[in-house]
Amino acid sequence: MTDSKAALVIGAGDATGGAIARRFAREGFTACVTRRHVDKLQPLVERIRADGGQAHGFGSDARDEAQMTELVATIERDIAPIEVAVFNIGANVRFGIAETTERVYRKVWEMGALAGFLMGREVAKAMLPRGRGTILFTGATSSLRGSAGFAAFAGAKHALRALAQSMARELGPRGIHVAHVVIDGAIDTAFIKENFPDRYALKERDGILDPDAIAENYWLLHQQPRSAWTHELDLRPWIEKF
Repeated sequence: MTDSKAALVIGAGDATGGAIARRFAREGFTACVTRRHVDKLQPLVERIRADGGQAHGFGSDARDEAQMTELVATIERDIAPIEVAVFNIGANVRFGIAETTERVYRKVWEMGALAGFLMGREVAKAMLPRGRGTILFTGATSSLRGSAGFAAFAGAKHALRALAQSMARELGPRGIHVAHVVIDGAIDTAFIKENFPDRYALKERDGILDPDAIAENYWLLHQQPRSAWTHELDLRPWIEKF
């Protein structure tokens, strides 16, 4: 095992998750990034390494208890202690309530809530003996209020927020900083560019969220002294109504 510290990012996509991984890698953390399909992580891993950082990609299903247990154990055993863990799975879908099938609701809950619990539990077990660590959960507008057509997504995000609150109260006194970040607004992604061009045009006015700016806030949360820990942080463009 190296002397480095690991930053685990569950759901390291091409925007927010990747930016968070790159931000921690610049600070000397070994970025351990996951997606369902490991081949999709190769560009991110190569970019981090090209910038002088260390990174490892893992293909894993965060909904699977055995896979999450093995993932954390592998990183702790073979790479470095996990000092920071970020849960960044989206699971955003839109269906009218009459069209929301049991399969859709269950799958969204598994991705957005159950997977967060499994990650949080496993990394907490690794961090508790050391008495330190940071666990960060990515939330959304639906973490705070359910909108028409988002029953499944809001249900999962509300559950994730409740998990973060419970973990913060239990783990904070034992040295582990748990925080929940509400991302309220469109993010600069290929999906927004292709499907919502009018919204994407607001980028010129700083009207959509920059993934690198989001990542900077995750880094700042990790850096906070425990005398002034933030539990919940909301991030939105200046133009967003709330």
